[in-house]
Amino acid sequence: MKRDRPTFPKILLMHYSKLVSRGALFLMALAAYLANRIGGVEIPWIFPAALWAIFAIALLLRFFPSSLESMGCQKPFARNYLPKEGDALPTQSSWRSTAAVAAAWLLLNGVIGALYFLGVIDRGILILISLAYSVCDIICILFFCPFQTWFMKNRCCTTCRIYNWDFPMMFTPLVFIPSVYTYTLVGGSLLLLLRWELALRRHPERFSPETNASLDCANCKEKLCRHKKQLRSFLKKRMNEEKRKNKKYLY
Repeated sequence: MKRDRPTFPKILLMHYSKLVSRGALFLMALAAYLANRIGGVEIPWIFPAALWAIFAIALLLRFFPSSLESMGCQKPFARNYLPKEGDALPTQSSWRSTAAVAAAWLLLNGVIGALYFLGVIDRGILILISLAYSVCDIICILFFCPFQTWFMKNRCCTTCRIYNWDFPMMFTPLVFIPSVYTYTLVGGSLLLLLRWELALRRHPERFSPETNASLDCANCKEKLCRHKKQLRSFLKKRMNEEKRKNKKYLY
């Protein structure tokens, strides 16, 4: 019997393309940094300008509805709200979990900022860290997210309370670099964060799977959690095998 080939929704493919492109940008920036630091090669102005343009456009597009973005970041828009029948009230993750994520992130980047001001790292390293964050952002969506696993405990990215925190998180290291490029990215990401939080406060029903049918697994068209589930299943299987082996040796 012929087995059906797995389908890959366009949103899933878009995220893989983001992973590849952001990874390529990071490697290019790393190569440019090493060439500058080791070989004294001057980085042409067009390179940081191009980096800025790429992320500025991606940030700007996040302010508008899109069929190529995950429902996780599209919840604020009215067109993505499908009311459920019944009298269920919207629920969200505990504010303590959200505050813990914010505190952990600020602590991590506070250490990075301290290293910069102490002269241990330079501006180039800050930019590389920011680009590394952009790669980790897609890894969190596709494979493993420490915020989901250790803090938020949400079902998937679609229901994530802090999905649109990604741009502010990515650009946090740029706060320490005074530049039109950096300040526009940081300022735009903070506006996106403000818009997200205001929408959550004004329309909590759009963000909750109890009240918005668009967030149900049955209505999911992106399948971004596919590989996360496969990875969890693989790790669980390996852990059970190790437990059986250890139990066998004990007896």
